[in-house]
Amino acid sequence: MSLGGYTAPRGEDAVLVAVQHGIAGRPGVLPGARALSHFGEHSAGWVGVALLGALAQPRRRRAWLTAGVGAFIAHAAAVVIKRVVKRTRPEHPDISVNVGTPSKLSFPSAHATSTTAAALLLARATRSRLPLLVVPPMALSRLVLGVHYPTDVLTGMVVGAAVASTVGAVGDRVERTSKEPGK
Repeated sequence: MSLGGYTAPRGEDAVLVAVQHGIAGRPGVLPGARALSHFGEHSAGWVGVALLGALAQPRRRRAWLTAGVGAFIAHAAAVVIKRVVKRTRPEHPDISVNVGTPSKLSFPSAHATSTTAAALLLARATRSRLPLLVVPPMALSRLVLGVHYPTDVLTGMVVGAAVASTVGAVGDRVERTSKEPGK
């Protein structure tokens, strides 16, 4: 409905407004979402974690480095998809944009993509499910910050899982090949 030029949010815009009105104003939510955003920018935080893990656990170095490579590849895949799809970020006047972004393109969320890939590969590297706990907060942070639609985030998670599966399989194959006699 339009009243004097105003159109109420619909569809994914309405979901974003509901998320922002429901939780963004709670203490710590917005600063936490911004911190996750900065950590996940260009997958740099995940690459850093992987490098630290590789230094701290030399016996699992390959697994940690695989996680870093996977996070970076997932980010790159999201950037390529963004440039093909060219979906712009949310623009409804009721949606608060609470962080700067490097581009106006939103589909898929590179943060959700690289975080999902990193979390899955770090779970393998650490033999723990603990890294998986960061995926939902990162995904939700993109909505709280008003820079992605829900389908951007969900698609990013799917792409990240696909990248993690592929990178993990390649890493396993490389490790098996390196252990073969004569290698």
